[in-house]
Amino acid sequence: MNKVIVYIVFFISNIVLAQDAAQVIFEKANENYRKEQYQAAAEQYESILEKQKVASAELYYNLGNCYYKLGEIAPSVYNYEKALLVKPNDETIETNLHFAQKRAIDDIKVVPEVGFSKWVYNFTSLLTYNSWAWFAVVCSIVFLLFFVGYYFSAITNVKRTFFVGMFVVLGLLGMTVLSAFLQKRFDRKIRPAIVFAESVFVKSEPKNSAENAFELHEGTKVFVKETLDNWKRIQLTDKTEGWIKKDAIKELKP
Repeated sequence: MNKVIVYIVFFISNIVLAQDAAQVIFEKANENYRKEQYQAAAEQYESILEKQKVASAELYYNLGNCYYKLGEIAPSVYNYEKALLVKPNDETIETNLHFAQKRAIDDIKVVPEVGFSKWVYNFTSLLTYNSWAWFAVVCSIVFLLFFVGYYFSAITNVKRTFFVGMFVVLGLLGMTVLSAFLQKRFDRKIRPAIVFAESVFVKSEPKNSAENAFELHEGTKVFVKETLDNWKRIQLTDKTEGWIKKDAIKELKP
């Protein structure tokens, strides 16, 4: 039992020390950014990402700013997009992403999605999967409190209020659980990626001898639909599809 406690304390201590070390590097990187030493700042931000498996939106955002200042289109777009995955609908991140995308050569039209499925996707995208899950936990606790209040209350009006509240919270709980499920499903189905190759031809088939369908340049956002050996079938925002070498792009989601 004592050994288990020692291991737990040791594990927690390592996590705390790692977080403290990462914070020190983060502050140094911020200082380098203020001094306009963007390359040094980018390297320090990247070192934090290598050591931590979970990064904050602020870290990705700052890294995107570094690459934007350095004129590196693909890494700047990539990190702004990563920041939006952590913190959806953030206006500051979206604004900087827009500026970075304007530097890209390709001007791909966006065919808007319509219908109920698009509305569902927009709604569930308001929060991340983890946020929806935590919201469901909170709703469960509130539902339990309302149930306890209903069960022990002796006053009719108060009892009725708790009873109605139980069903309202139950409805919210169902909505959050469904939203979390759909968000997870969308995360698996929708696989965005950024073109990192300076210039690359997209093929009509997954082979080098296939006809060139069109050409893409760094910073363009695509969506991976299928993987076959060293090739990935991608779709653009205008619904155009083709096959691209997998090392020419970098997916945003693991």
